[in-house]
Amino acid sequence: MSDFARQQSEFQRGILSGDDTVLAEILDSPKEKRETLYGVYRYAYGSRLIEAMRNEHELLHSYLGDEMFDEMGRAYVAANPSQHPNLRWFSHALPDFLRSTAPYSEHPELSELAALEKALNDAFDAKDGPVTSLADMSGFAPEIWNDLRFEAHPSAKRLDLLSNASAIWLALKNDETPPDAAALNEPSRLLIWRQDTTPMFRELSGEEAMMWDEATSGIPFGVLCSMLATYDDPDGAAARGAGYLHGWITSGVLSGVSAGD
Repeated sequence: MSDFARQQSEFQRGILSGDDTVLAEILDSPKEKRETLYGVYRYAYGSRLIEAMRNEHELLHSYLGDEMFDEMGRAYVAANPSQHPNLRWFSHALPDFLRSTAPYSEHPELSELAALEKALNDAFDAKDGPVTSLADMSGFAPEIWNDLRFEAHPSAKRLDLLSNASAIWLALKNDETPPDAAALNEPSRLLIWRQDTTPMFRELSGEEAMMWDEATSGIPFGVLCSMLATYDDPDGAAARGAGYLHGWITSGVLSGVSAGD
């Protein structure tokens, strides 16, 4: 390694870790001490990362406000040095950070609001895939429907929330005053996906969430209907299963249907 490359490496390491060893190789300017000059780079580095976090989590930023968001951002930057050249991925660990780090962990809606925003961003960036249509379904004879298996669209993801973070998200999205944060009696079961070019989500009933989770793990339609029969009214299980399936297809959350293994 050349001496210049070594200095660059030490300069970068100092910015990332706070190590001031490289200051011994930096000269004061006529107007400022080297510590001040180096501090400008450190500040700019952190500020750029926090700016990227604001872009990725606009509604969390709106919920917290500038001061609290920036304070949280500085704590996140210190705990999670950037590991990827694309800033899009810098805040990928933010939900886990908020869930596990005080004082943010004392407010579960923060990590769940971040998780919802992350899931919507991921849905937008997800790879393209075929979208199953009602016309595709018409090609399967009724006698083989019990054997049909389903594949989720690459953008589709399930997310369970234990707070009213989705209601907070919707209020912020509509420029309304968000409701007070509250724990839920049972999870809010969300399905997140990209429809055309728009990321979106909707809440599923417990039964539909169960069917989606099992369907996208490879369970065939006939078995799914049997599971629905144990979940609620057995006489209407097949009709409910067909209704859920119809909704998935018209929403564009399936990428494939096949008969048999």
